[in-house]
Amino acid sequence: MAKAYWVSVYKTINDPDKLAAYAKLAGPALTAAGGRFLARGVPAQVYEQGIKERTVLVEFDSVAAAIAAHDSPAYAEALRALGNGADREIRILEGV
Repeated sequence: MAKAYWVSVYKTINDPDKLAAYAKLAGPALTAAGGRFLARGVPAQVYEQGIKERTVLVEFDSVAAAIAAHDSPAYAEALRALGNGADREIRILEGV
């Protein structure tokens, strides 16, 4: 079974305090769901229309595991803490 990768790309951070509250809950929620953080922070370089803002890469054992982590009650609590603290998108990709 192919690994899966959760990529969070932040467009803007509107409230650093809300982002910090989210991170405090999201990290343990995703780790408990089998996620392994591979990279997080501001990109070293961006190209084309890339935005130089926070990006997070998390590995899961499968797409189903990544989706289940996102849909879990623990992660829902983290999302409530984030609220409107950031504009971002999350992509879940199957590894090759």
